[in-house]
Amino acid sequence: MSEPTIFFSEVNEKQGAFTRRAFLLGGITGAGLVALTGRLVHLQVVEAQRYQKLARSNQFNFRLVPPPRGLILDRDGVTLASNRPNFRLLVSRETGMDVEKTVADLATLVPLSPERQERLVRDIKRAPRKSPVQVMEDMSWEEFTRINVRAPELPGVTADMGEVRVYPYGGAFAHVIGYVAKVNDRDLKAAGPNPDPLLYHPGFRTGRQGVEKAFELDLRGKAGAQKLEVDAMGRVVREDPAGDIPATPGREVRLTLDADIQNRALEVMGEESGAIVLMDCRSGDLLCMASTPSFDANRFVKGLSGPEYRALAQYERKPLLDKAMSGTYPPGSTFKPMVALAALSSGVNPEVRVNCTGSWFFGGRTWHCWGRHGSQNMHDAIKNSCDIYFYQTALKIGPDPIAAAAHAFGLGGIFDIGIPGQKKGIVGSKEWKRKANRDPRNQPWFAGDTVNYGIGQGLITVNPLQSAVMTARLANGKKALNPRLIMSVGGVDQPHGDAVPDLPYAPELLEYVRGGMIAVANDTSGTAYRQSQLGLGDVLMAGKTGTAQVRVFRAGDSRKSSGVRWALKDHNWFIAFAPIDAPRYAISVLIEHGGLGGATAAAPRAREVMRVALLKDPEIRSRIEKPLPAPPLDPNAAAEGAAPPPPAVLPGEPQ
Repeated sequence: MSEPTIFFSEVNEKQGAFTRRAFLLGGITGAGLVALTGRLVHLQVVEAQRYQKLARSNQFNFRLVPPPRGLILDRDGVTLASNRPNFRLLVSRETGMDVEKTVADLATLVPLSPERQERLVRDIKRAPRKSPVQVMEDMSWEEFTRINVRAPELPGVTADMGEVRVYPYGGAFAHVIGYVAKVNDRDLKAAGPNPDPLLYHPGFRTGRQGVEKAFELDLRGKAGAQKLEVDAMGRVVREDPAGDIPATPGREVRLTLDADIQNRALEVMGEESGAIVLMDCRSGDLLCMASTPSFDANRFVKGLSGPEYRALAQYERKPLLDKAMSGTYPPGSTFKPMVALAALSSGVNPEVRVNCTGSWFFGGRTWHCWGRHGSQNMHDAIKNSCDIYFYQTALKIGPDPIAAAAHAFGLGGIFDIGIPGQKKGIVGSKEWKRKANRDPRNQPWFAGDTVNYGIGQGLITVNPLQSAVMTARLANGKKALNPRLIMSVGGVDQPHGDAVPDLPYAPELLEYVRGGMIAVANDTSGTAYRQSQLGLGDVLMAGKTGTAQVRVFRAGDSRKSSGVRWALKDHNWFIAFAPIDAPRYAISVLIEHGGLGGATAAAPRAREVMRVALLKDPEIRSRIEKPLPAPPLDPNAAAEGAAPPPPAVLPGEPQ
C-alpha cells in the first residue's frame, strides 16, 4: 500500500499555515475588488460628465469662423471699407494623403499654374496636420460648385464661403484707411506666446497702415465656431448648426472725413503729386486728407506681385507715401503770416514801410524778390507776398519769436489723430540748430539763416496737415484747435478738437494778419485774386500763396518751369479759409514740384474743394441761396405803371 502524497507529520500546525495564507490571498483579492469597484463608481458616477464631453469631442469638432470685420464709415455714414462674400478653396493635410495627386486633381478643376502647384505642395506638406492651406480665393460660382460636386473624391479639400475686405473708393482713402493683408511671421511674433487663434486662419487678414492697423483689435471682432460631426479619421460627416457659436462682428469706426469732399480733392488733383487737407475751423474735424498719386487698396488685399510692388515703390511721385502727414516740405510764402504775427507781437510797427526794388544786397550776396513792389507796409507785403519786406522784418526780430509763433500754431508738432505716420518737420531756432549739429562750426545761427527763414525757406519744413492746422487756428482767432480724424469707435464719440486752450496772441494781432490774407484773395492786386473767386455770392475766401524752392538758383538762372525736369521744379502751396466774415473751413494744398507760383496750380484746386465743402454745409448753403435784398426805393420816384401826375397849374391859367 502506497503512502499519501501529502503527509502531515503535525496535522494542526500544517492546517493553521494553510488557513493564514488563504486569508491573506483573500484579503488581497478583496481589496483589489473594492478598489476596482471604487474606480468604476468614480468613473461612472463622479466623472461621468467629463467623459461624456470627451466622447462628444471625439464625435464633434469645431471649425473656427472669422468674424465680419468692422465697417469704416465717413462722417455721414458712407461706407469706406466693408466686406463682401468670397468663395475659397482650402486643403488640409490628412494621414496617408497623397499631396501631389490631390493638387494635380485640383488643377483639372480650377486654374493652377505649374509654379503655383509646386508652391502649394510645399506649403501643404509644411503645414501642421488638419491646418488648412488656402489654394485659391475669389472663385467663380462655377468653380465653387465644380469643387463641391467632387468633394467626396477629394479628401482634405474644402470649398467654403468667407468674407474679404473691399474698399468701394479704391485709392481715394487708401493712405488714411490703409488696407488688410495676410498674417506673416512678424505679426505672429508680435502677438506674443499665446496669439489669437484667428491669426492662423487662412482667410484672416490683419490691418496694415492707417485706420486698419491703428484700430485692428476694435475692427477684428471675436471669432465664432461651426459645429461639425466627424468620423474616427476626423472627416466631416455632417454639420450641426444648432451647436454653432456665433462670431462677434468687429466694431464700427466712423471718421470725420467727408466722402464727397475727399473724392473731389482726388478728382481735381488729377495726375499731380501732392496733398489736400481740409479742416473745420470750429471743431477741428478733418473733412479731407487726400494724398496723390494714390494706390488701389483692393489690390493689396489679395497681395501684390513683386513687379507690381516695385513699380509702386520706385515711381518718383511716391504713391505709397502719405504726403498729407508724412511728407515734409519748405512752406515758402505760406509761412509769412507766422513771421508777420511774430513781428507784431515783438512790437514791430506794421505801418513802417520797406522799399522793394526786386533785389536787396545783404551779407555779401544779393537776395531777390519775385517782383518789384515798391513801398510796402506789412499789409501790402502779405497781399503781394513781398520777399524783401520779410527778409528785413525777420532780421529785426530774429528766429526765436518766429519759431514761437510757428509752434503755437501747430508747426513742428505731432497731433493725436488716431493713426501713426506723422513727420514733425523742422521749426528752426537758435537752440534747435545748436542741438541738431555736431559740428561746432554749424551750431551758431547765422544772419543768412534768418533771411531765408523769413520767407519760409531754409531751416523750416512742414507737412500739409500742419499747414491746415496753422490756417484753422488763424481763422478761428481764439482756440488752438487740434485736428480730429476719428469721430467714433463702436458708437462711442471720441474727444473733439476744440477742447483746447486759447492762442497766446492778442485777437487784434490775428485780425491784422487775417486782413492781409483777405487782401491776397479779394484785392484785385492780390497774388491769388483770380484763382480765389468762389462764385458763391457774398461768401468769400481768404488765402496765402507760396512757392518753395527745391534747388539753388544762381545769378541769371530762370525761375520758369518750362523745360525743367519734374523733380527740380518748385513746390506750389496755397492755404485758405472761408467765409472771411465767419470762418468755417480751412484748407491747405500742396502741389509737389508744381512749378513757379502758388496761384498757378494750388489755388485753383483749393477753390474747387472749398466750394464743395461750403455748398454741403446747410448754414452756408442757406446763406448762399437767400435772395438778395431789394434795392432801396426812391420815395420821389414814380411807381411802375402808375399814371403820371397832373400838370401843375401856372398862375393866370384857368383852373
